[in-house]
Amino acid sequence: MSRATERPAPIRTDHSNVFANNTMRVRLPAIIDEVEALNPDYPPDIKRRLRQLRNDIAIGALIGEIELAPAEDSVEWAEALRRQRETIGAEPTWHSAEWFFAETYAYRCLIEAVRWRESGRDPFRPKKLEELRSDALWLLIERSYEPLDSWEKELNRSLAFDLWANRIDLSYAASKERGTIISADDLLVDDREALAAYLRETQLSPEDVQGRKPVFIVADNAGSELAMDLVLSETLLRHVTAQVMLCLKAHPTFVSDATPQDLWMILKEMEARGPKAAALAEQLRRRWLSGQLRFLPHAYWNSSRFLWDLPADLGRQLNEARLVIVKGDANYRRTVGDCIWPAHTPFNGVVDYLNAPVLSLRTLKSDPIVGLPSAEAAQQLDRADPDWRVNGKRGLIQFKSQTSKSQ
Repeated sequence: MSRATERPAPIRTDHSNVFANNTMRVRLPAIIDEVEALNPDYPPDIKRRLRQLRNDIAIGALIGEIELAPAEDSVEWAEALRRQRETIGAEPTWHSAEWFFAETYAYRCLIEAVRWRESGRDPFRPKKLEELRSDALWLLIERSYEPLDSWEKELNRSLAFDLWANRIDLSYAASKERGTIISADDLLVDDREALAAYLRETQLSPEDVQGRKPVFIVADNAGSELAMDLVLSETLLRHVTAQVMLCLKAHPTFVSDATPQDLWMILKEMEARGPKAAALAEQLRRRWLSGQLRFLPHAYWNSSRFLWDLPADLGRQLNEARLVIVKGDANYRRTVGDCIWPAHTPFNGVVDYLNAPVLSLRTLKSDPIVGLPSAEAAQQLDRADPDWRVNGKRGLIQFKSQTSKSQ
């Protein structure tokens, strides 16, 4: 039996899921309002488009009434909308569609409204710059990039910093305000020991050295988290692999998700932020020039497709990787199908559609979760903190070793 027949149905934006419904009715309209406020020099046409999109999402208008101009992803989104019509059995609205589709498509429509493909102007740049210029980000680099007495310790530290930096999400204040200070019970699953064991068992081979089995990092947020992605990349290149592929969004989305422009912007800022940050930036640039570190945008990461529905080129690369590190909450939803599994469903079984080993680093900002040690663990969390799934406090480090694809 294929895994697809066993998955629960994806979360919808109707009242069956409070958080998803609130995202569409309240959070996304507020984000669009903020885009207009932070870009006061937008011309009247763009402001009109933004306000129309904002109102359509807030009231739950028909999604299909928005037309995208011809672009390289037009066919992809037309097909995604067709699938929604089949799923819903009617024309989907912003308040009736599958949540992952509705949210990703809303950001694609926002990019259309601001005419990003014509101007290249990131509508979220003012918020990204605010974080990039904060002292907290640069203190994080200072704390995360010191030599330790073993590669395992350095890797464990890099993974922890990268995980908790995922809290700094410019689209979600409830998570961002928690910062990177943690308590012992915040980490619900910690598979770092299993990851280290796998890496010890698969030491660099000639194939790895030639760069044919790289580590892929599927990035999430820019700013603090992207900085920690880069620290993790350097740690991996020093101790684990000959090549790191950093997967990025093809256009701005989810407010703070990382694009190539964000990456070059943070490297430039590093060079002016003291000797340690500058040395790291110089080393990373050398890695990029040599091909050891690649920055790879792909429209798939902006799409509404789940991770088992990879395009052929990307699927081949990920399935042949030494390790795939999937970052953040939205990518977690993409990985598990954006649905409500029993929380103790084994992580390995849910992601067995990928041949490559998978590591997920995610702070919880939505309902989907798998891999808890028991059903009782979720029940205890429900009693202690009813919002534990969505408030950004807790995190997961989940590892799946290499398997064969399900048939």
